[in-house]
Amino acid sequence: MKKDLPPQALEQVAAYFQVLAEPTRLQILNLLRQREYNVGELAQACGYTAANISRHLSLMTKQGMVSREGRGTSVYYRLADDSVDALCDLVCGSIARRLEQAAAASDAFRATL
Repeated sequence: MKKDLPPQALEQVAAYFQVLAEPTRLQILNLLRQREYNVGELAQACGYTAANISRHLSLMTKQGMVSREGRGTSVYYRLADDSVDALCDLVCGSIARRLEQAAAASDAFRATL
């Protein structure tokens, strides 16, 4: 992060991360990393109502994370910001390494019993 960001910019950064702090939104973003989806498809894949998914997509669209495109009677969503994909890879990779280390330590502990 740039060290000379003004307070207004830091508020925007915090709002961006706040959107990412909700598991349903992370689930939606993870699906959108694979391909475009419409609201109904996302609702079915996530197990939530279309209204709930629409609310999450609205927030993510406002933050510039996803974009929407109308096609006939459907609206399709896709990732709009490549940094979301990179951030997911970075964070998910870090968490996966920590889980693997914890599992290895647990296995090593069990082996000494």
